[in-house]
Amino acid sequence: MASFEDLKKKYQSVLDIVQQQNVQMKNLHFEGNKLIMKGAAPTQEAANHVWDEIKRINPKLDDIAADFPIDPNLAKSASKQQMYTVKAGDTLSKISKQFYGESNKYMQIFEANRDKLDDPDKIQPGQQLKIPAA
Repeated sequence: MASFEDLKKKYQSVLDIVQQQNVQMKNLHFEGNKLIMKGAAPTQEAANHVWDEIKRINPKLDDIAADFPIDPNLAKSASKQQMYTVKAGDTLSKISKQFYGESNKYMQIFEANRDKLDDPDKIQPGQQLKIPAA
């Protein structure tokens, strides 16, 4: 019997696609020996990408249940921001320069990521940051 952590590892590529496609994950838990994923997709295409990956990993769908209804409001907000994965040596100023052409707009990135950042000088490689429209 697989654990929650085992199933999260098994379906990590699905979780990556969820993030890449701007699908909003509302619930991820373990229930009745299954990984349960619930969220909302900005478009049918985004939901299809997630489902294609789930089916690629496990066509039987015997250890996962997922629900990703379409929420058109997510498409509007997703078009206004991008995601960025922090690399070694990055700073918010450097990321700001890359996306906005100006390093001094780093606080826009910091404010958009207050849910995961406490200090603009402390970012870690691998963190996923929202990059709001300039």
